[in-house]
Amino acid sequence: QVQLVESGGGLVQPGGSLRLSCAASGIAFNIYDMGWYRQVLGNQRELVATITTNGGTMYAGSVKGRFTVARDNAKNTVYLQMNSLKPEDTAVYSCKASMGWRNYWGQGTQVIVSS
Repeated sequence: QVQLVESGGGLVQPGGSLRLSCAASGIAFNIYDMGWYRQVLGNQRELVATITTNGGTMYAGSVKGRFTVARDNAKNTVYLQMNSLKPEDTAVYSCKASMGWRNYWGQGTQVIVSS
């Protein structure tokens, strides 16, 4: 059974930092591209960052320079380091594992940026 479990969300003040984690099980993690997405209730889910199997990264323009995605294949985990957080970063953040037509999603973790 495939499971992706996110953690690390919470309430943070503007300008603060959070590190999200997504732990995968039930898949050969090292052969999956991984992505972080976020969604505000009522809006479409948007891509935040991706990291390929060989470590190539891509970021949405709105987070470039503030967020960093990384993976640890030994721990079957992908991370999203979020710095200089803004209120508009408030959303549910989910991770996705992709390989060809196979896509698996986690349940998401809430991030609230507010003073």
